[in-house]
Amino acid sequence: HIIWGGDRANEFEMKMAGKPYLEILAEGGGIISTVRATRAASIESLIAQARPRLLRMFAHGTTTVEAKTGYGLQTATELRLLKALLALDDEGPLDLAITFLGAHAIAPEFKDNPQGYTDLVCETMLPMLKEWWGTHAPRLPLPFVDVFCEDKAFDLDQSRQILSAAGSLGFPLKIHADEFDNLGGASLAVELGAASADHLVVTSDADIAALGKSDTVAVSLPCTPFGLAEKDYTPARKLIEADAILALATDCNPGTSWNESMQFVIALACRAMKLTPAQAIAAATINSAHAIRRSERIGSIEVGKQADMLILSVPDYRHLGYRYGTNLVRQVIKRGKVYSVDVGYYRTA
Repeated sequence: HIIWGGDRANEFEMKMAGKPYLEILAEGGGIISTVRATRAASIESLIAQARPRLLRMFAHGTTTVEAKTGYGLQTATELRLLKALLALDDEGPLDLAITFLGAHAIAPEFKDNPQGYTDLVCETMLPMLKEWWGTHAPRLPLPFVDVFCEDKAFDLDQSRQILSAAGSLGFPLKIHADEFDNLGGASLAVELGAASADHLVVTSDADIAALGKSDTVAVSLPCTPFGLAEKDYTPARKLIEADAILALATDCNPGTSWNESMQFVIALACRAMKLTPAQAIAAATINSAHAIRRSERIGSIEVGKQADMLILSVPDYRHLGYRYGTNLVRQVIKRGKVYSVDVGYYRTA
């Protein structure tokens, strides 16, 4: 969720005072608050706000990032977000794997008609996206299509409708599932062959077993429960024991996880979910590459793969889980070009 307008610092105070996120969302805050700010922002402003976030990610060692839309919730703004993301992808130095998340929440205009908004996504947004992408990004693969399957967002039937419509148009699929309520989103992801199911905090043992028998990547986002001061995290060890492909990501967004450092994600995953440093590093690299279907060229250091690597100021790889709160990256190598990290940004070596 790298591209949005404004911030939600006021809601942070509410959450720390104990107000549940879904209650804030139901009152017009949460995602909808950011939607209002994003709709009001020009494409130039959106790019200018997102650029330093991406550069800080790069300085902390991220060389490829999944970037979702989802703060427009209307066709024109969602397409504007896509245009901004394509411009940022062209700028570099990071590569962006773009995801269309028009089904991030029910648009405020459809507050009393969620099925109407679901139909709009399926019948208008997705066909228009297919045509728009063919014109504006013909050399790039189609973006992923994602849906937030959750109470007060899209129920299981609506999520199935959206993902089935997207799949019929040839889009690869993703899903936000089981963050607060288990509606069956993880099993839906497996059934439809989605690239990933993200969050999975309240995923059942049956869902874990299904993920373990599939190629759908289980993406844990530990900074989100951390940002919400929640006690429950993705059952990562259960997923590993079930042979599921476990990945890690920041879930960088203005409401629940404004974190731009995968180093912190790794350190938190070790502490909150009891991963070993090696497991967390694998989840943050090669398994994350699987989650965006780019593992054939990124995610590991192998002959023939893209030269995306890090030089770290540590004596041992385990320091990535052991230490936190400081940047351990000395140099970032992106497509063979070396960048030296300098005070949270980067300069060419």
